[in-house]
Amino acid sequence: MNNRHYNIYFHTHTVSGIVISVVLFVIFFAGSFSFFRDEIINWERSESTAITREIQLDYNKALKDLDKKHILHGRNITISKPSVEDRVAVYMEGTKDTLAPAKQKEGSFFYLNTKNFKSYTYEESYSLGELLYRLHFLAQIPYPAGYYLSGFTALFFLFAIVTGVLLHWKKIVSNFYIFRPKEKLKTLWTDAHTALGMIGLPFQFVYAVTGAFFMIKLLIVAPAVMALYEGDDKKLYQELEYNDPDYKFEYKKLADPFNINELIAKAKSNWKDFEITRVIIQNYGDINMHVLVEGELLSYKKFVGVGKVVYRVSDGKEIAKKNPISQNNYLDGVKTILYRIHFGDYGGYALKIVSFILGIITCFVIISGVMIWLVARQKNNMPEKKRRFNAAVVRIYLAICLSMYPITALAFIGSKIFYPLSQANLFRLYFGGWLLLAIFFIIKKNDGFTNKFCLISGSILGFLIPITNGIVSGEWFWTSFMENKIQIFFIDVFWIFLASISLYVAYHLKPKKIVV
Repeated sequence: MNNRHYNIYFHTHTVSGIVISVVLFVIFFAGSFSFFRDEIINWERSESTAITREIQLDYNKALKDLDKKHILHGRNITISKPSVEDRVAVYMEGTKDTLAPAKQKEGSFFYLNTKNFKSYTYEESYSLGELLYRLHFLAQIPYPAGYYLSGFTALFFLFAIVTGVLLHWKKIVSNFYIFRPKEKLKTLWTDAHTALGMIGLPFQFVYAVTGAFFMIKLLIVAPAVMALYEGDDKKLYQELEYNDPDYKFEYKKLADPFNINELIAKAKSNWKDFEITRVIIQNYGDINMHVLVEGELLSYKKFVGVGKVVYRVSDGKEIAKKNPISQNNYLDGVKTILYRIHFGDYGGYALKIVSFILGIITCFVIISGVMIWLVARQKNNMPEKKRRFNAAVVRIYLAICLSMYPITALAFIGSKIFYPLSQANLFRLYFGGWLLLAIFFIIKKNDGFTNKFCLISGSILGFLIPITNGIVSGEWFWTSFMENKIQIFFIDVFWIFLASISLYVAYHLKPKKIVV
């Protein structure tokens, strides 16, 4: 590689990395915990449920109960299960009956407990698991700014990955085995950055690509909408199979009683190991009422196995069917594979733990890249004003990034003690505490102190998490294990291991002087 190309790749890699470093750290740190979103939600609520994505619900009883509260006639109702918990998401459109009262023409969204049919608004059902999950794509920033910011951050991260590989291509194998902790500081950070970057390279590449796709796909397909579909985005979504078929409302009540449970069971019996993940009821109570049942085969049976059956309720006739074994097309493959490799929902706890570790490694790669940038700009021949500015920039970066660890641990404790903690109060605890900690570290002006304080305080709070859970709920990790409450047990033990590792690291950190 000639010097010109090397300099282009080097500066592209450095600039793209520095510009996105803080946002990228937040995305990967929150995203790492998001692999355990379902476990965090159930731990917070002191609940444990079957580890399956299938909706487990008595549809007849649930709909009968909802009909008393909302009057379902003429509505389209969508029931889905966004996470592994004892609640399903229910979206009800307003009734299509033009003669109905105005109240019935209003749509609503809520969560429904599958056991006692108690309903919760989105705010009432908000949890720490949801906060961390949504933080990893910056959803707390008003839409669409947060989505686009996270999407373009992923895109810039892809540039940083590609240019980093090109920079190290010739020595990519030899540099992987080099680690010189006793050398000068820049060498230490460079070795760590290169070696850990290579370990997490496939993981980072996958998440850069899928993250950009999920967050900015609207911008990616916008030219196609304008050129191929003449601005008609509905037609595009229909061809991409994002829109469901719509059946006409006939204004005639269905005379005969109907049994939704039978139709769901009938759909499930079509294929072995088929899990129902979404049910759509159109024109409830009308003679043209239809039930759309969607699901997928267990991932270890078939990685891409999306199936669908549509029934006309009046006579129970099957209107349409998509075989998950033989009828999945290229589009199904792309959507399913991108989703599964991003969320890591196909390999059980082993894959989640590995993904968490790789996510934290990526956080360290980001921090080490920032430290390389700082050390390289702390040379004696550089003006004092510039050196102070560079140090201040990194101090702010470290204060924001490293304080995420103790504040996340504190949020676990707060969400358990004050459960149910409202969305507003959870925001105050997490983001307010994060801001105060970051300001404190910025004022302190000591990067070594920031690093050690965050590791030690995060470790202490981490050890307190299972203790808090045991005191508040009576679910000590050994009792939850004996009672087969795996999700509660996992979070308690997870924090014991994480706190132990971070405490070990904190007490083995030795300050190293900058050698220029």
